[in-house]
Amino acid sequence: MGDRSVLQHLLKTEKDKLYRVAFSYVRNEEDAVDVFQQTVLLALESIHQLKEPKYFSTWLTRICINLSIKVLRDNQKIISIENTSAENAVGGNVSVEEKIDLLDAIYKLDEKYKTVLILRYYHDLTMEQIAENINKPLGTVKTNIRRGLEKLRPFLKGVYEDEKTRESN
Repeated sequence: MGDRSVLQHLLKTEKDKLYRVAFSYVRNEEDAVDVFQQTVLLALESIHQLKEPKYFSTWLTRICINLSIKVLRDNQKIISIENTSAENAVGGNVSVEEKIDLLDAIYKLDEKYKTVLILRYYHDLTMEQIAENINKPLGTVKTNIRRGLEKLRPFLKGVYEDEKTRESN
């Protein structure tokens, strides 16, 4: 895995995913680019620590998540919803307002719930992939997803009540 050209090729294939992971944490383009660049630098410097090449993507994602969390802690940022672009972080047929509401609610959760929910629903990772990425048992990941979703309900209560009203009509 020490060949630099192979490493550069692998990094190119992972760049979009890494940026999305970083953006979903730091919620602004400038910090996301910084985290991405730091991730690449750290990967280049510590590639010799990767024991299994088949886990390269997982290893890289873990570096990106850890650096994103570090940036948030270092800056102790409170990011206003006006400065975020939900379109950059999420896709699908959901309205921009719903995406913003959901992202805002997710960012009110504890780190352990926020991480698993972002990886599961914004990056479409399986629970097994999440467990591998954050180095936690599968049962812990499932529990954190369930509890995270439960903790989201109060933040999105109006949305849930609107849905119930529509379903009963």
